[in-house]
Amino acid sequence: MTQRTWLVTGVSSGFGRQLSQQLLERGDRVVGTVRDTAKVADLVQRYPDMFTFEVLDVTDMPATRAFVDRSFARLGRIDVVISNAGYGLFGAAEELTDAQVAHILATNLTGSIQLIRASLPHLRAQGGGRVIQISSYGGQVAFAGNSLYHATKWGIEGFVEAVAQEVAAFGIGMTIVEPGGARTEFRYGSAQVAALMPEYDTTPAHAFLKMLDPANGLAPGDPARMAARIIESIDVEPAPLRMVLGSQALEGTITTLRKRLAAFEAQRELAASTDFPPGA
Repeated sequence: MTQRTWLVTGVSSGFGRQLSQQLLERGDRVVGTVRDTAKVADLVQRYPDMFTFEVLDVTDMPATRAFVDRSFARLGRIDVVISNAGYGLFGAAEELTDAQVAHILATNLTGSIQLIRASLPHLRAQGGGRVIQISSYGGQVAFAGNSLYHATKWGIEGFVEAVAQEVAAFGIGMTIVEPGGARTEFRYGSAQVAALMPEYDTTPAHAFLKMLDPANGLAPGDPARMAARIIESIDVEPAPLRMVLGSQALEGTITTLRKRLAAFEAQRELAASTDFPPGA
């Protein structure tokens, strides 16, 4: 098996932690970012020669670029960059504060964009590599009470899809990973909830409260299996643009896209009515 070097943001928990553990177990090198150093102390102890990390807040753009530059300079080559750092924010749009809106955009969207932008010159110079953006099937499907989270995921998916076309000529493959519900801290620990307004209690905007309560049933997705599929995708050529992980996520995405396509098909006459007449 070829040894690879991976850069992964947000390795303290969730997919970042699962990915790091599996990569280290198979003999790959990992440089990660954390907010809480105590959560990776065991990895440092078990893999002192293969795992390194830095404390990084991805909302700090100069710090993110400096981290990427240092990592490539120190390791010589990084084969795969995984943009994973992010979190969920739940609540109706009206319930969210300006600070909450600004922070999730800076973390999930701008932070991911800047990590990728900082990595591209290095990947291009070394003759190629992979970028994996952890998104969500919420990058294709939208639910009430998740508006700002969806804004970040729909935004980063558009960015990655465009950039994939820009850098393919340099041997850089890009993949958007769209997991469904998984048993990670994203849902059962790190999720942030707005100050809820009673006016929305009987509306779909607060339906997410049932999902966040483990007593109502756990998410079907296995983070370990999902991480394994992500790692396996590195050997697929060309790089898959999108990977949906989880049967419920796939069915929900297909259903949504079929409805969307049907709505577009029904607008052919309307769309044509705004063109100049032929020959005009």
